[in-house]
Amino acid sequence: MAKSTKEISYNQAMEEIEGIIEKLNNGELDIDTISQDVKRATELVVICKEKLKKSEDEIKQLFDTESNS
Repeated sequence: MAKSTKEISYNQAMEEIEGIIEKLNNGELDIDTISQDVKRATELVVICKEKLKKSEDEIKQLFDTESNS
């Protein structure tokens, strides 16, 4: 079972996305679950974007703090 989106790391999310993409490219996704898998991949992409944005904001704040010292 996939980890809850609240506790998944960026790397774990990326690995899961890559796994879904690989299955899709290889024609391995089951027609009965394909929409569920695509939905999960979409959720994971959103999580990754949020984590990247948060990191970017934190780094920017660090640089802004440093330049104002």
